[in-house]
Amino acid sequence: MKRPLRLAPSLLSADFSDLGSAVRAAEAGGADAFHLDVMDGHFVPNITFGPALVAAVRRHTRLPLDVHLMIEDPARYFEAYARAGGTTLVFHIESRGEPSTLLRAGRELGVEVGAAIRPDTPVDRLWPWIDRLDQVMVMGVNPGFPGQKFILEALPKIRAVRERLDLAGASTDLSVDGGITTETALEAAQAGATFFVCGHSVFGGGTVAQNLAALRSAVHRGAESAVR
Repeated sequence: MKRPLRLAPSLLSADFSDLGSAVRAAEAGGADAFHLDVMDGHFVPNITFGPALVAAVRRHTRLPLDVHLMIEDPARYFEAYARAGGTTLVFHIESRGEPSTLLRAGRELGVEVGAAIRPDTPVDRLWPWIDRLDQVMVMGVNPGFPGQKFILEALPKIRAVRERLDLAGASTDLSVDGGITTETALEAAQAGATFFVCGHSVFGGGTVAQNLAALRSAVHRGAESAVR
């Protein structure tokens, strides 16, 4: 059974000088969750959110916080991000993290655990844990910087994960992160995605509420066309 279709604005694209207002605007506009990109300057070249910022966002919202750990050693920081208020902790399959250890840690900490793959990573790297993960994240861009164009080669990966999850009868979130616009959101929904990380398309211009409404319409149209 698939999970509901959800939109998660990425706060990396929001105005850092008034993050609280960005969170409130997105929540009022219909966001289902928030996505926070954690980068360590090693696994990817950029450096971003620490646990203190996640805790600050948590004070502004009760919505789920999807914490994307683009870091070399996710096990070292799992507890800190869980204690800060993360709802789902997503590690990279290419990191040094041992999936079984991270899944066990997540259960002990009371958080959901997801695994992400880069565009150049074979999707079958996920198969040994596919029925134990709460989320699978297919990257639509190379991780590290916002505002990149969606890589169309991600769509066959989304379809492959969707097929595998359906065969397993899993209710795992199938997330797509990077380059999400109304057009690519529709295509990703057609391919079977259920959780859409959207940054510039929410905070990059116009009103947040209108942007979220347009994305939600695209996602639902894509999901409906996939069913037919």
